[in-house]
Amino acid sequence: MNPIRGRGTSINSQNRFEQHAYEADDGHRLEDQKFVQTDYIEVHAKSIVNQVNSPDIPLSWGMNPYQGCEHGCTYCYARETHEYWGYSGGVDFERKILVKQNAPDLLRKKFHSRSWIGEGIMLSGNTDCYQPIERKLQITRKLIEVCKQHRNPVGIITKNALVTRDIDLLGEMAKDNLASVALSITSLNDALRRKLEPRTSSVKAKLNAIEQLTSAGIPVGVMMAPIIPALNSHEIMDMAKAVSEAGARSLHYTMVRLNGCVGPLFDDWLDRHFPDRKKKVLGHIAEIHGGDVEDRRFGKRMSGEGHYADMIKQQFNVATKKYNLNKDRLKLNSSLFTRDGQVKLF
Repeated sequence: MNPIRGRGTSINSQNRFEQHAYEADDGHRLEDQKFVQTDYIEVHAKSIVNQVNSPDIPLSWGMNPYQGCEHGCTYCYARETHEYWGYSGGVDFERKILVKQNAPDLLRKKFHSRSWIGEGIMLSGNTDCYQPIERKLQITRKLIEVCKQHRNPVGIITKNALVTRDIDLLGEMAKDNLASVALSITSLNDALRRKLEPRTSSVKAKLNAIEQLTSAGIPVGVMMAPIIPALNSHEIMDMAKAVSEAGARSLHYTMVRLNGCVGPLFDDWLDRHFPDRKKKVLGHIAEIHGGDVEDRRFGKRMSGEGHYADMIKQQFNVATKKYNLNKDRLKLNSSLFTRDGQVKLF
């Protein structure tokens, strides 16, 4: 039952598209080196910008330079998307990273299209655009450079302080209200963070990133995502205080949900890390989502419903008001987009 060091989950769940399943025997445990190392697989994507048809997401377009995520967040809703590629949403999601090296060229092609009108794009809506391999490959930075050249607005959400590397680009864009950053901070407790999302930046690094981005004039918000009952749900007031002092202008949240393969993976994770709280955690999650922990309902799946969900909402309202957060809603500027990449003087 010992967890794999540096991984959010320790098992490979069954791919729902596969007819047959297999389990490793005692002589071939997932702890073997071949299961721990990360493989980066280049894919030749045909497009990079995808439309987001969800009322729960503030931007209409997203782009993901990577599929799979080495950050290893145990609760990640994107895990089940890895099954479309023929992999498991378990350890495979963290160790089989699909890389879209041609993403900048695809984005440039999209901007040259007559149908594109310069709407805001979210980096990333599925897997983290600043996961560890980005330090080497710099695909995200190249995408931001294309956005800057065409003056197309971009919103970034990440759990990695590596975003500060691109302050030079984002700062210039922010002067024209073309860029914003949201740092995802699940907990202020680094011991819990390491168990939930082992390869994300430390809490200290994330708070420092907020300060650096804010000092550069880049609007920064924080997502406390997700709220997990009986694990981090008591941190709301402390979180609001910490991010406000760091310079964030907003704080929002989502409630945890266990869609698809995430359910059995999270169940196993609780067995390994918090067996004494397992029943309580899962009971509250079910209560929040009307008995269905997968909860795929638009408008409900992110916030939940019922007494516990209302209590969380009230705490956030009090906390954000006390620490002067969420006073206004940032809207990126789409009026400056230029298709040919040339700034118009008149």
